[in-house]
Amino acid sequence: MEDASAGPSGSNGRASSKADLSPVSCAAGSVSVHPDKAATDSGQAATEKPRPRYKPRFTLSGHTMSISSVKFSPDGKMLASACTLRLLDVRAIRALTQSYCHGKAADKLVKVWSVLTGVIIWTMEGHEEGLNDVAWSGDSAYLASASDDKTIKIWNVDSGSLQKSLKGHTNYVFCVNYNPQSNLLASGSFDESVRVWDVSRGKSLRSISAHSDPVTAVNFSSDGSMIVSCSYDGLIRIWDTSTGQCLKTLEGDSNPVCSSARFSPNGKFILCSTMDSTIRLWNYHTGRVLKTYTGHRNEGFCIFSCFSFTGGKWIISGSEDGKVVLWDLQTREIVQVLEGHRDTVLGVATHPTENIIASSAMEKDLTIRLWFDTETKTVGSGTGPSRA
Repeated sequence: MEDASAGPSGSNGRASSKADLSPVSCAAGSVSVHPDKAATDSGQAATEKPRPRYKPRFTLSGHTMSISSVKFSPDGKMLASACTLRLLDVRAIRALTQSYCHGKAADKLVKVWSVLTGVIIWTMEGHEEGLNDVAWSGDSAYLASASDDKTIKIWNVDSGSLQKSLKGHTNYVFCVNYNPQSNLLASGSFDESVRVWDVSRGKSLRSISAHSDPVTAVNFSSDGSMIVSCSYDGLIRIWDTSTGQCLKTLEGDSNPVCSSARFSPNGKFILCSTMDSTIRLWNYHTGRVLKTYTGHRNEGFCIFSCFSFTGGKWIISGSEDGKVVLWDLQTREIVQVLEGHRDTVLGVATHPTENIIASSAMEKDLTIRLWFDTETKTVGSGTGPSRA
Protein backbone atom coordinates (compact mmCIF):
# COMPACT_ATOMS: atom_id res chain seq x y z
CA MET A 1 0.00 0.00 0.00
CA GLU A 2 1.24 3.45 -0.91
CA ASP A 3 2.39 5.83 1.80
CA ALA A 4 1.27 9.40 1.05
CA SER A 5 3.65 11.86 2.70
CA ALA A 6 2.57 15.36 3.58
CA GLY A 7 5.88 16.61 2.29
CA PRO A 8 8.40 18.91 3.97
CA SER A 9 7.91 19.69 7.62
CA GLY A 10 10.46 22.49 7.60
CA SER A 11 14.00 23.12 6.48
CA ASN A 12 15.28 20.25 8.62
CA GLY A 13 13.61 16.98 9.41
CA ARG A 14 14.63 14.06 11.60
CA ALA A 15 17.04 11.79 9.77
CA SER A 16 16.47 8.07 9.75
CA SER A 17 19.13 5.67 10.99
CA LYS A 18 20.40 5.24 7.41
CA ALA A 19 20.43 8.76 6.03
CA ASP A 20 23.49 10.71 7.20
CA LEU A 21 23.47 14.50 7.44
CA SER A 22 26.42 14.80 9.79
CA PRO A 23 28.78 17.71 9.01
CA VAL A 24 31.53 17.30 6.43
CA SER A 25 34.80 19.17 6.79
CA CYS A 26 36.44 20.62 3.66
CA ALA A 27 39.93 21.89 3.16
CA ALA A 28 39.98 25.57 2.36
CA GLY A 29 39.43 26.15 -1.34
CA SER A 30 39.05 22.48 -2.28
CA VAL A 31 36.42 19.78 -2.08
CA SER A 32 36.63 16.02 -2.45
CA VAL A 33 33.61 14.75 -4.40
CA HIS A 34 34.76 11.30 -5.55
CA PRO A 35 34.84 8.18 -3.34
CA ASP A 36 38.38 7.35 -2.08
CA LYS A 37 39.84 10.20 -4.11
CA ALA A 38 40.55 12.73 -1.38
CA ALA A 39 44.19 13.10 -2.31
CA THR A 40 43.60 13.69 -5.98
CA ASP A 41 40.44 15.79 -5.63
CA SER A 42 42.06 18.21 -3.20
CA GLY A 43 44.32 19.60 -5.89
CA GLN A 44 46.85 18.29 -8.37
CA ALA A 45 50.42 19.42 -8.62
CA ALA A 46 50.83 22.36 -10.93
CA THR A 47 53.28 20.40 -13.06
CA GLU A 48 50.70 17.75 -13.92
CA LYS A 49 47.55 19.84 -14.24
CA PRO A 50 45.65 18.19 -17.11
CA ARG A 51 43.40 19.98 -19.57
CA PRO A 52 40.73 18.12 -21.52
CA ARG A 53 41.12 17.68 -25.27
CA TYR A 54 37.74 16.43 -26.40
CA LYS A 55 37.04 16.14 -30.11
CA PRO A 56 33.87 15.05 -31.95
CA ARG A 57 33.78 11.36 -32.95
CA PHE A 58 30.13 10.58 -33.83
CA THR A 59 27.07 12.63 -34.74
CA LEU A 60 23.94 10.55 -34.13
CA SER A 61 20.70 11.36 -35.94
CA GLY A 62 17.28 9.75 -35.67
CA HIS A 63 15.08 11.76 -33.33
CA THR A 64 12.55 14.18 -34.79
CA MET A 65 12.19 16.56 -31.84
CA SER A 66 14.37 18.14 -29.15
CA ILE A 67 16.51 15.52 -27.39
CA SER A 68 16.12 16.24 -23.70
CA SER A 69 18.08 13.41 -22.09
CA VAL A 70 21.11 11.23 -22.87
CA LYS A 71 22.53 8.64 -20.44
CA PHE A 72 25.42 6.17 -20.72
CA SER A 73 24.77 2.65 -19.50
CA PRO A 74 26.76 1.72 -16.37
CA ASP A 75 28.78 -0.84 -18.36
CA GLY A 76 29.72 1.91 -20.81
CA LYS A 77 28.64 0.07 -23.94
CA MET A 78 25.39 1.89 -24.73
CA LEU A 79 23.83 5.34 -24.76
CA ALA A 80 20.11 5.95 -24.29
CA SER A 81 18.28 9.04 -25.50
CA ALA A 82 14.79 10.51 -25.11
CA CYS A 83 12.99 13.22 -27.00
CA THR A 84 10.66 16.09 -26.01
CA LEU A 85 10.94 19.78 -25.04
CA ARG A 86 12.02 21.37 -21.74
CA LEU A 87 10.71 24.91 -21.15
CA LEU A 88 11.22 27.67 -18.61
CA ASP A 89 8.08 28.49 -16.69
CA VAL A 90 4.70 27.01 -15.97
CA ARG A 91 2.84 29.53 -18.14
CA ALA A 92 5.06 28.81 -21.15
CA ILE A 93 4.76 25.10 -20.60
CA ARG A 94 0.97 25.21 -20.41
CA ALA A 95 0.77 27.36 -23.52
CA LEU A 96 3.22 25.39 -25.65
CA THR A 97 2.86 21.82 -24.47
CA GLN A 98 0.18 20.92 -26.98
CA SER A 99 2.21 22.09 -29.96
CA TYR A 100 5.64 20.92 -28.85
CA CYS A 101 5.33 17.93 -26.56
CA HIS A 102 2.34 16.11 -27.97
CA GLY A 103 1.01 14.68 -31.22
CA LYS A 104 3.27 14.74 -34.25
CA ALA A 105 5.89 17.03 -32.67
CA ALA A 106 7.37 14.50 -30.21
CA ASP A 107 8.61 11.18 -31.55
CA LYS A 108 7.71 9.33 -28.28
CA LEU A 109 10.71 7.03 -28.72
CA VAL A 110 13.55 5.74 -26.56
CA LYS A 111 16.64 5.02 -28.61
CA VAL A 112 19.65 2.95 -27.57
CA TRP A 113 22.94 3.50 -29.39
CA SER A 114 26.28 1.72 -29.50
CA VAL A 115 28.98 3.90 -27.94
CA LEU A 116 31.72 2.28 -30.03
CA THR A 117 30.04 2.57 -33.44
CA GLY A 118 27.28 5.17 -33.05
CA VAL A 119 24.77 2.72 -34.55
CA ILE A 120 21.21 2.40 -33.23
CA ILE A 121 20.73 -0.88 -31.33
CA TRP A 122 17.07 -0.47 -30.35
CA THR A 123 14.21 1.94 -30.89
CA MET A 124 11.63 1.41 -28.15
CA GLU A 125 8.09 2.54 -28.80
CA GLY A 126 5.13 2.48 -26.43
CA HIS A 127 4.62 5.89 -24.85
CA GLU A 128 1.59 7.86 -25.98
CA GLU A 129 3.29 11.27 -25.59
CA GLY A 130 6.78 12.75 -25.63
CA LEU A 131 9.55 11.70 -23.25
CA ASN A 132 11.49 13.81 -20.76
CA ASP A 133 14.08 11.54 -19.18
CA VAL A 134 15.65 8.08 -19.20
CA ALA A 135 17.56 6.12 -16.54
CA TRP A 136 19.58 2.89 -16.53
CA SER A 137 19.47 0.09 -13.99
CA GLY A 138 22.80 -0.69 -12.38
CA ASP A 139 23.34 -3.86 -14.42
CA SER A 140 22.60 -2.07 -17.73
CA ALA A 141 19.80 -4.57 -18.38
CA TYR A 142 16.83 -2.22 -18.02
CA LEU A 143 15.86 1.32 -18.97
CA ALA A 144 13.22 3.50 -17.33
CA SER A 145 11.61 6.32 -19.31
CA ALA A 146 9.53 9.26 -18.04
CA SER A 147 6.82 10.70 -20.27
CA ASP A 148 4.19 13.36 -20.75
CA ASP A 149 1.66 10.52 -20.84
CA LYS A 150 2.00 10.50 -16.99
CA THR A 151 3.67 7.07 -16.93
CA ILE A 152 7.09 5.57 -16.39
CA LYS A 153 7.92 2.58 -18.54
CA ILE A 154 10.58 -0.04 -17.86
CA TRP A 155 12.22 -1.68 -20.88
CA ASN A 156 14.28 -4.85 -21.26
CA VAL A 157 17.39 -3.71 -23.13
CA ASP A 158 18.37 -7.21 -24.34
CA SER A 159 15.07 -7.68 -26.16
CA GLY A 160 13.91 -4.09 -26.59
CA SER A 161 10.57 -5.08 -25.08
CA LEU A 162 8.33 -3.28 -22.59
CA GLN A 163 8.42 -4.89 -19.13
CA LYS A 164 6.25 -2.64 -16.94
CA SER A 165 4.25 0.56 -17.05
CA LEU A 166 4.13 2.51 -13.77
CA LYS A 167 1.04 4.66 -13.22
CA GLY A 168 0.23 7.07 -10.42
CA HIS A 169 1.37 10.56 -11.36
CA THR A 170 -1.45 12.92 -12.33
CA ASN A 171 0.60 15.13 -14.66
CA TYR A 172 3.66 14.91 -16.91
CA VAL A 173 6.54 12.83 -15.50
CA PHE A 174 9.63 14.97 -15.96
CA CYS A 175 12.49 13.02 -14.36
CA VAL A 176 13.36 9.50 -13.24
CA ASN A 177 16.30 7.65 -11.69
CA TYR A 178 17.17 4.24 -10.25
CA ASN A 179 18.69 3.81 -6.81
CA PRO A 180 22.16 2.13 -6.74
CA GLN A 181 20.60 -1.25 -5.92
CA SER A 182 18.14 -0.83 -8.83
CA ASN A 183 15.22 -2.12 -6.77
CA LEU A 184 13.68 1.35 -6.48
CA LEU A 185 12.88 4.19 -8.84
CA ALA A 186 12.33 7.84 -7.96
CA SER A 187 10.32 10.10 -10.24
CA GLY A 188 9.36 13.76 -10.30
CA SER A 189 6.35 15.28 -12.01
CA PHE A 190 4.45 18.39 -12.96
CA ASP A 191 1.98 17.29 -10.29
CA GLU A 192 4.65 18.64 -7.88
CA SER A 193 5.24 15.25 -6.27
CA VAL A 194 8.15 12.85 -5.94
CA ARG A 195 7.22 9.18 -6.06
CA VAL A 196 9.25 6.16 -4.95
CA TRP A 197 8.48 2.93 -6.81
CA ASP A 198 9.08 -0.75 -6.13
CA VAL A 199 10.60 -1.89 -9.42
CA SER A 200 9.85 -5.62 -9.11
CA ARG A 201 6.16 -5.09 -8.32
CA GLY A 202 5.70 -1.97 -10.45
CA LYS A 203 3.92 -0.26 -7.55
CA SER A 204 4.23 3.17 -5.98
CA LEU A 205 5.55 2.85 -2.42
CA ARG A 206 5.35 6.50 -1.52
CA SER A 207 4.06 9.79 -2.89
CA ILE A 208 5.72 12.88 -1.43
CA SER A 209 4.19 16.34 -1.78
CA ALA A 210 7.64 17.65 -2.50
CA HIS A 211 7.39 21.11 -4.07
CA SER A 212 5.02 23.93 -4.95
CA ASP A 213 5.89 23.81 -8.67
CA PRO A 214 6.87 21.09 -11.19
CA VAL A 215 9.72 18.81 -10.08
CA THR A 216 12.63 19.01 -12.52
CA ALA A 217 15.13 16.46 -11.12
CA VAL A 218 15.37 13.50 -8.76
CA ASN A 219 18.54 11.60 -7.88
CA PHE A 220 19.60 9.08 -5.24
CA SER A 221 22.66 9.39 -3.03
CA SER A 222 25.51 6.92 -3.56
CA ASP A 223 24.19 4.54 -0.89
CA GLY A 224 20.55 5.02 -1.84
CA SER A 225 19.50 6.31 1.57
CA MET A 226 18.58 9.81 0.34
CA ILE A 227 16.89 11.44 -2.65
CA VAL A 228 17.57 14.96 -3.85
CA SER A 229 14.86 16.82 -5.76
CA CYS A 230 14.64 20.30 -7.26
CA SER A 231 11.88 22.33 -8.81
CA TYR A 232 10.65 25.42 -10.58
CA ASP A 233 10.00 26.76 -7.07
CA GLY A 234 13.77 27.29 -6.73
CA LEU A 235 14.19 24.86 -3.83
CA ILE A 236 16.47 21.85 -3.48
CA ARG A 237 15.19 19.26 -1.05
CA ILE A 238 16.72 16.12 0.43
CA TRP A 239 14.49 13.21 1.42
CA ASP A 240 14.94 10.07 3.46
CA THR A 241 14.29 7.27 0.98
CA SER A 242 12.79 4.87 3.49
CA THR A 243 10.41 7.30 5.22
CA GLY A 244 9.81 10.18 2.81
CA GLN A 245 10.87 12.60 5.55
CA CYS A 246 12.32 15.94 4.41
CA LEU A 247 15.83 16.08 5.84
CA LYS A 248 16.97 19.41 4.44
CA THR A 249 15.86 22.30 2.23
CA LEU A 250 18.50 24.32 0.39
CA GLU A 251 17.66 27.77 -0.88
CA GLY A 252 19.65 30.80 -1.89
CA ASP A 253 18.95 34.51 -1.71
CA SER A 254 17.07 34.77 -5.01
CA ASN A 255 15.90 31.15 -5.51
CA PRO A 256 16.27 30.93 -9.31
CA VAL A 257 14.50 28.04 -11.05
CA CYS A 258 16.42 24.80 -10.46
CA SER A 259 16.76 22.68 -13.58
CA SER A 260 19.11 19.88 -12.49
CA ALA A 261 20.39 18.45 -9.20
CA ARG A 262 22.50 15.43 -8.30
CA PHE A 263 24.63 14.12 -5.46
CA SER A 264 28.40 13.99 -5.91
CA PRO A 265 29.70 10.42 -6.33
CA ASN A 266 30.79 10.28 -2.68
CA GLY A 267 27.36 11.54 -1.58
CA LYS A 268 28.72 14.53 0.34
CA PHE A 269 27.73 17.39 -1.96
CA ILE A 270 25.01 18.40 -4.43
CA LEU A 271 25.56 19.89 -7.88
CA CYS A 272 22.67 22.09 -8.99
CA SER A 273 22.03 24.01 -12.23
CA THR A 274 19.80 27.06 -12.09
CA MET A 275 18.26 29.33 -14.70
CA ASP A 276 20.43 32.30 -13.76
CA SER A 277 23.25 30.79 -15.85
CA THR A 278 24.97 29.42 -12.75
CA ILE A 279 25.91 25.97 -11.48
CA ARG A 280 26.45 25.62 -7.74
CA LEU A 281 28.18 22.96 -5.67
CA TRP A 282 26.45 22.79 -2.29
CA ASN A 283 27.62 21.39 0.99
CA TYR A 284 24.14 20.29 2.00
CA HIS A 285 25.25 19.48 5.54
CA THR A 286 25.93 23.17 6.22
CA GLY A 287 23.58 24.62 3.60
CA ARG A 288 26.47 26.60 2.06
CA VAL A 289 27.52 26.99 -1.57
CA LEU A 290 31.16 25.95 -1.94
CA LYS A 291 31.74 26.57 -5.65
CA THR A 292 29.95 28.43 -8.45
CA TYR A 293 30.51 27.85 -12.17
CA THR A 294 29.55 30.47 -14.74
CA GLY A 295 30.27 31.24 -18.39
CA HIS A 296 27.50 29.22 -20.06
CA ARG A 297 23.98 30.43 -20.83
CA ASN A 298 20.96 28.91 -19.09
CA GLU A 299 17.93 31.15 -18.76
CA GLY A 300 15.06 29.36 -20.46
CA PHE A 301 15.46 25.57 -20.45
CA CYS A 302 16.14 22.71 -18.07
CA ILE A 303 19.74 21.79 -18.87
CA PHE A 304 21.68 18.91 -17.34
CA SER A 305 25.04 19.27 -15.60
CA CYS A 306 27.30 16.48 -14.38
CA PHE A 307 30.67 15.46 -12.98
CA SER A 308 33.52 13.88 -14.94
CA PHE A 309 36.38 11.97 -13.31
CA THR A 310 37.92 9.76 -16.01
CA GLY A 311 40.63 12.14 -17.27
CA GLY A 312 40.42 15.01 -14.80
CA LYS A 313 38.00 16.58 -12.35
CA TRP A 314 35.52 18.52 -14.48
CA ILE A 315 32.03 19.97 -14.22
CA ILE A 316 30.18 19.71 -17.54
CA SER A 317 27.03 21.43 -18.78
CA GLY A 318 25.11 22.21 -21.91
CA SER A 319 24.35 25.79 -22.87
CA GLU A 320 21.69 27.75 -24.73
CA ASP A 321 24.30 29.04 -27.20
CA GLY A 322 24.78 25.52 -28.56
CA LYS A 323 27.98 24.79 -26.64
CA VAL A 324 29.14 22.22 -24.10
CA VAL A 325 31.21 23.85 -21.36
CA LEU A 326 33.80 22.16 -19.12
CA TRP A 327 35.08 23.69 -15.87
CA ASP A 328 37.88 22.63 -13.56
CA LEU A 329 36.02 21.42 -10.47
CA GLN A 330 38.44 23.04 -8.01
CA THR A 331 39.50 26.28 -9.71
CA ARG A 332 36.16 26.93 -11.50
CA GLU A 333 38.12 27.87 -14.63
CA ILE A 334 36.59 27.03 -18.01
CA VAL A 335 39.03 24.50 -19.45
CA GLN A 336 37.30 23.61 -22.73
CA VAL A 337 34.28 24.65 -24.81
CA LEU A 338 32.88 22.12 -27.29
CA GLU A 339 31.24 23.64 -30.36
CA GLY A 340 29.26 21.99 -33.13
CA HIS A 341 25.60 21.90 -32.12
CA ARG A 342 23.31 24.43 -33.84
CA ASP A 343 20.81 24.84 -31.00
CA THR A 344 20.50 24.72 -27.21
CA VAL A 345 22.31 21.75 -25.69
CA LEU A 346 19.86 20.20 -23.21
CA GLY A 347 21.44 16.85 -22.35
CA VAL A 348 24.98 16.02 -21.30
CA ALA A 349 26.38 12.80 -19.88
CA THR A 350 29.83 11.40 -19.11
CA HIS A 351 31.05 7.86 -19.71
CA PRO A 352 31.65 5.83 -16.52
CA THR A 353 35.23 4.80 -17.35
CA GLU A 354 36.44 6.50 -20.53
CA ASN A 355 37.00 10.10 -21.63
CA ILE A 356 33.72 10.34 -23.56
CA ILE A 357 31.00 12.99 -23.36
CA ALA A 358 27.54 12.74 -24.92
CA SER A 359 25.53 15.86 -25.70
CA SER A 360 22.09 16.40 -27.23
CA ALA A 361 20.39 19.43 -28.71
CA MET A 362 17.07 21.01 -29.57
CA GLU A 363 14.97 21.22 -32.70
CA LYS A 364 17.25 23.25 -34.98
CA ASP A 365 19.90 20.58 -34.53
CA LEU A 366 18.26 17.26 -33.47
CA THR A 367 21.57 15.44 -33.05
CA ILE A 368 23.48 13.63 -30.35
CA ARG A 369 27.23 14.13 -30.42
CA LEU A 370 29.85 11.87 -28.87
CA TRP A 371 33.08 13.63 -27.94
CA PHE A 372 36.23 11.59 -27.26
CA ASP A 373 39.44 12.65 -25.53
CA THR A 374 42.08 10.11 -26.53
CA GLU A 375 45.05 12.26 -25.52
CA THR A 376 44.39 12.66 -21.80
CA LYS A 377 45.30 9.65 -19.66
CA THR A 378 42.26 7.81 -18.34
CA VAL A 379 42.26 7.48 -14.55
CA GLY A 380 39.03 5.47 -14.31
CA SER A 381 39.03 2.00 -12.81
CA GLY A 382 37.64 0.22 -15.86
CA THR A 383 38.89 -0.46 -19.34
CA GLY A 384 35.87 0.99 -21.09
CA PRO A 385 33.46 -0.53 -23.55
CA SER A 386 34.63 -3.65 -25.34
CA ARG A 387 31.54 -4.30 -27.41
CA ALA A 388 27.97 -3.15 -27.88
